Amino acid sequence: MISVTLTAKAVRRSLLVVAATSVVTTGLFSSLAFAADDEKVERIEVTGSRIQRQDMETASPVTIISAEAIRAEGFTSVDQLLQAQTSMAGAALGSSSNNGSDGVAQVDLRGMGSQRTLVLLNGRRMVNSGSGADSSVDLNSIPVAMISRVEILKDGASAVYGSDAIAGVVNIITKKDFDGFQLDLNGSTSSENDGETGEISGLYGFNTDGGNYTFGAAYSKRESVIQSDRSWTEPGYSSFIPTGSLDGMVQNDAGEWVDRTTGYDYTTSSYYQTPNERYSLFANMVQELDNNLVLTADALYTKRKSNQQLAPQPASVMLDVCDTDTDSSCVTLTDAMTDGGIAADDTGRVEYRRRITDAGPRIYSQDTDTYRISAGLAGELDINTGMNWDINYTYGKNKADSSIDNSINATLLSESVYANQDAWFSGDSLTDAIVNDISYTDNSNGGNELNVVSAGLNGELFDVSAGAVAFAIGAEYRYESGYYNPDEITIAGDSTAAQQDATSGNYDVFSVFEEVSVPFTEKLTGEFALRYDDYSTFGKASTWKVGLTYEATDDLMLRAVAATGFRAPSISELFGGDSGSYDYLTDPWGNEQDPQILVRYTSDEDLEAEESDSYTAGLVYSPSYVDGLSLTLDYWRFKVKNAITYLDVQAGLDACYADASDSACETFNIGSNGDLSDLTSTLTNVGSQDTSGIDFNLAYHFAALSLDWKINNDTTYLLNFEQEGIDYTNMIDGNFGAYAEVRNNFNIQAGQDSWNIIYSNRYIGQMEDLSTGDDVDAILYHNLAGTYYVTDMITLSAGVKNITDEEPSSVSNGSDGGTVPEVYDTIGRQYYGGVTVKF
Repeated sequence: MISVTLTAKAVRRSLLVVAATSVVTTGLFSSLAFAADDEKVERIEVTGSRIQRQDMETASPVTIISAEAIRAEGFTSVDQLLQAQTSMAGAALGSSSNNGSDGVAQVDLRGMGSQRTLVLLNGRRMVNSGSGADSSVDLNSIPVAMISRVEILKDGASAVYGSDAIAGVVNIITKKDFDGFQLDLNGSTSSENDGETGEISGLYGFNTDGGNYTFGAAYSKRESVIQSDRSWTEPGYSSFIPTGSLDGMVQNDAGEWVDRTTGYDYTTSSYYQTPNERYSLFANMVQELDNNLVLTADALYTKRKSNQQLAPQPASVMLDVCDTDTDSSCVTLTDAMTDGGIAADDTGRVEYRRRITDAGPRIYSQDTDTYRISAGLAGELDINTGMNWDINYTYGKNKADSSIDNSINATLLSESVYANQDAWFSGDSLTDAIVNDISYTDNSNGGNELNVVSAGLNGELFDVSAGAVAFAIGAEYRYESGYYNPDEITIAGDSTAAQQDATSGNYDVFSVFEEVSVPFTEKLTGEFALRYDDYSTFGKASTWKVGLTYEATDDLMLRAVAATGFRAPSISELFGGDSGSYDYLTDPWGNEQDPQILVRYTSDEDLEAEESDSYTAGLVYSPSYVDGLSLTLDYWRFKVKNAITYLDVQAGLDACYADASDSACETFNIGSNGDLSDLTSTLTNVGSQDTSGIDFNLAYHFAALSLDWKINNDTTYLLNFEQEGIDYTNMIDGNFGAYAEVRNNFNIQAGQDSWNIIYSNRYIGQMEDLSTGDDVDAILYHNLAGTYYVTDMITLSAGVKNITDEEPSSVSNGSDGGTVPEVYDTIGRQYYGGVTVKF
């Protein structure tokens, strides 16, 4: 039983928490009704704590995005809606990532790396997914159609959830307790009549005696956008040209070998938006078995078929120069070549480069399947005021088959040049026979597997003068494995693409955890958490969390959290084979002809866990004299030490160039006179991150002019972001992404019972180009959306994103198209619409 006073206080606290959680759309808490004084108040679990509560109040800041807000703003994938939040930074992979993404979509909270943000599904771990041996979750495996809401915990939470929650947690809550049938149709297109998206989904649910069963299915398809189809795209310039070059020289019409003066425009083949096709099935069930026992389960299956496309393969091979006319497996330098200055190097070789356009563009394809099922039993014990127990099991599996059409075998290419020197050096198109001889389809496969068993108990221990002391305790066992098998030609190093080794490994971990919530006074509450993990790889880790909430007045709540965290090294970091990557770098010696330089990356089985400290402090203000207004202000700081990282290759190049005796030359395997043929970066535990900032939210709901109005504004001001001692605050770069000082989202909605209109804008502040020091312009995107409720059964929605068709800001070392597509909109103005039918 609960008193009227306590009920009123709970309602008041819930209003404060609407502000504290920075709710993007109102109406989210309509189901959290507090009962009259003769009924029991429902207890719920909140992201960031395992203690079930009578309200949503915690010391940690949480942003909640409802399904209605997701649809209204035209988001067709989870990564899009997350990357639009002001709390995101860096450059998380997504639909605009064409080079090296394998079609995955990730989240990068605070720009600290996708591997440092934990993704949960209904409060339990989601299996890592992608092309194999992945360190984070592919958000493509979670269809928007199944989402009820998304909760973003912007605080370190390792003491509650374990590894990976250093920067925070994204908890995706699926639709459940649904009764009836719902059909959704949604689609979009750009103002250039490309990049179309479409989705159809159905939801069916029914109630039973003491239970509910909800089932859903979704199909979505996304079309491509070619880079050169946008007028603002500057033509690309690559030293790999279709006619080929020998030691950087080409033949002119007179047969003379002269310096190459032309480049290849790769933007005609590369994507700004990658195509994607997804099929998803999902289900939720809740069934009361008796008065004190409840069975819950959820299941998810997603098949993703995706593509990326890059310009035809750039091939670079070192060819042996013949010493005599009778030598074979070598090239003979003609008089015209030697007259032009072409000569063998110290190893007796010359470099031949060619863009193999005769084979066609490189087409990357992925066919991935992701399964997840989670089931649990929960009950109540008649101890004290009642304690709740639960035991659950989660299984997840991801497998992927990947291919790259029109790949080139470098070994066969060299042999073909030796056998057909005139054909290769003439500058003419290659014959079909030659192309068929040197080209192949690169095939690889990989996967991930997750098993988790956990059990917990929570409730109230005893009463103190200010209320009940609540607790949660539990234990968990988790087993993870992963593998990735590149094509045999790639493993052997015979491909013109970078060499890569296979990856395979596994680990398990046993954990115990506890939380306690103590009301010191009616106004001051403390939250304490402690967790112990024992890994089969690096060993043991202990983390803790302390949080305080203080209701200074009925209008003002103060909150603060201090916590430690950790991230266990992933399977790919521990057991990954050496892999190569062509990174955009600047060669200070000027030896390299192209900005994409091959770097060999290596893993280390002896890696230790990363460690972190996090701090947040802020206030929630909901003034009683302005009905419907709430404000939150939070300071946050995250510090990571022993970070698992590849050292900054560009910084290593610059240090070695400045001082040839510097240890950087040895660390990165840089040879004499800037020889970068064995440029290497090894994973180590010497990395660090230190970032801090301020979050501000204003939410105001009021009535005026016979309309209901809702205003929401989110601002993140970045005070500092340092990594490995380098200050990236307010910097942008193609390799690291963007760390803008100011990001702001504004939203205003007006409407009545049957309709509403939403105007929103998204601001990314001015930054400095990391490579040149030039200013990179700020940008403001404007959006407009509307919803019309035709009947109780039919709802129509439509909108325009990027109304003014803003062009992305230019970045000198951009990852694609002279910009960073993961940060800026490269598609342009987009129109979208949808219809929902309920039965």
